[in-house]
Amino acid sequence: MPSATSPAAVKAYLLELQDRIVAALETVDGKAFGRDSWERPEGGGGISRIIEEGNVFERGGVGFSHVMGQNLPPSAAANRPEIAGRSWEAMGVSLVLHPRNPHAPTVHMNVRFFTATAVGEAPVWWFGGGMDLTPYYGVEDDARHFHQVCRDALTPFGDDLHPRFKTWCDTYFYLKHRKEPRGIGGIFFDDFNALGFEQSFAMMQSVGDGFIPAYVPIVEKRKDAAYGERERDFQAYRRGRYVEFNLVFDRGTLFGLQSGGRTESILMSMPPVVKWRYNWTPEPGSAEARLYSDFLVEREWL
Repeated sequence: MPSATSPAAVKAYLLELQDRIVAALETVDGKAFGRDSWERPEGGGGISRIIEEGNVFERGGVGFSHVMGQNLPPSAAANRPEIAGRSWEAMGVSLVLHPRNPHAPTVHMNVRFFTATAVGEAPVWWFGGGMDLTPYYGVEDDARHFHQVCRDALTPFGDDLHPRFKTWCDTYFYLKHRKEPRGIGGIFFDDFNALGFEQSFAMMQSVGDGFIPAYVPIVEKRKDAAYGERERDFQAYRRGRYVEFNLVFDRGTLFGLQSGGRTESILMSMPPVVKWRYNWTPEPGSAEARLYSDFLVEREWL
């Protein structure tokens, strides 16, 4: 067994988490996820678990990666320029799910561990991660449930963490060029080592373990709701915002591409059906307008 305070223990946990999440999602969907292993020429590789044209999920991916290299890419050293150029190792589980039903929200979750080393220097390491929800037709009970599970995951590690990580999520998943949030948020953290290795790792595990209870009850409730062409059309339009964020702002996407990661796995988060329109606005008083007025705003859900 790997030590409880070693990168090997983190890797073992992440692989188990991937399997556990995929099993829960296969129960929801009724269709099996495919499995695709890959290797990175510069070092490392991963396992992509993908579903397309499922009964519930139009597209979804739950990816594990463990990659390493000799020269830290610029996106990873943006907040810590002193470690640029070090040898590095990164591992994580990242998922995005796009249900077909517009009443079922898209969701993203990621937990990761990063370490950078240099001869004669102490290793620099940190954990990162979080989860966030992107509804197309918002439901306040769903939003409160999702945020409650996020808070419950963090509370054992300090009362200050949830307010900080919620605000961080609201700030991070914000489309600056649109001046709007991507969704209703959740939690986000990066460069985290404040509790020491063992407790920081335990906090990351708590976030990872929180994904199934945070999301599965919501998708179970919404996956069979009635919808028509109008709802699908609006869903495709709003998915365009998801694409814009991932390609313009997302640090994980930039890191993966800059570090020579596998493009198919990095871009598994892209929704399968997307639309853009010129200068479109929802009809006042409509359910679509309510997404903007009541949900795509920074607010306290709990």
